[in-house]
Amino acid sequence: MLRNQLIILLILLFGSLSLKAQIIESDSTSINKDRLIGVSVFASAAYIGGLSGLYFLWYKDYDQSSFHTINDNKAWLQVDKIGHAYSTYQMSRIAYLGFQWAGLNKKKSAWIGSGLGFAFFTSVEIFDGFSSNWGWSWGDVMANAAGTGLFLGQQLAWNEQRIQLKFSYFPSEYAQYNPALLGNNGIERALKDYNAQTYWLSINPQSFSSSRKIFPKWLNIAVGYGAKGMTGTYYNSPIINGQAIPNFTRTRQFYLSLDLDLSKIKTKSEFLRLFLNVANLIKIPMPTLEYNATDGLKMHAIYF
Repeated sequence: MLRNQLIILLILLFGSLSLKAQIIESDSTSINKDRLIGVSVFASAAYIGGLSGLYFLWYKDYDQSSFHTINDNKAWLQVDKIGHAYSTYQMSRIAYLGFQWAGLNKKKSAWIGSGLGFAFFTSVEIFDGFSSNWGWSWGDVMANAAGTGLFLGQQLAWNEQRIQLKFSYFPSEYAQYNPALLGNNGIERALKDYNAQTYWLSINPQSFSSSRKIFPKWLNIAVGYGAKGMTGTYYNSPIINGQAIPNFTRTRQFYLSLDLDLSKIKTKSEFLRLFLNVANLIKIPMPTLEYNATDGLKMHAIYF
């Protein structure tokens, strides 16, 4: 849901920019107590502050109810569910890098980072469960677990992220027909318009090669998923706010493209390493092959 994506976006950006050292991997094998205290305090503050802010800025304005569940698995052709997985994956990754910088070994850092990522979004689901407007969604919880599991599983198996979850955005034509739901401006639409969002599994083929020389180490192959034609959560209404709108077909979109693993680009500049780690949240625009049931197969010279 939007509130989940908004809070994770704020945490990722604030955490990445204000604690730049934490997201730069360290080769340290001993615990730095000052760093560990600093990272732990920040993580606790982000967790408590994020949930408190979310409650006072969002939930307190809506009616509360007894704890209940909902089934929203058909919403937005599941684009929002992949958004949940992306958010927990990235929160786990950022927290992992912070605790590793503090001197914890990779295994402990992976478990702690993954636990924080999953716990945060589970707490948000509890808020939903007590809100009359929403409810605890098992689909959301499963998506959160999938994102955390993708990160943790790779760290435990390979000590690296060979398959990354990334995000891309390009404004769609559909937000104008229901701006209350899909956003009134560019920032809102980047978070609310699921037609404009694409989520990617960005795979590094060189990391799976025994020779490690077949592909450039920074070159990835990306498989993407998105959807278009959605002016409502579950279905498209022919009339919105008293105005008739075109009859759009809700359509899933599948993509195949190239990508760059920016974390594999070596640099001696600490600032540039910081920038590359943050930018690695985003899929790099590249020539892309798309398939959808409405238009069939088509090629994009550059796809965002």
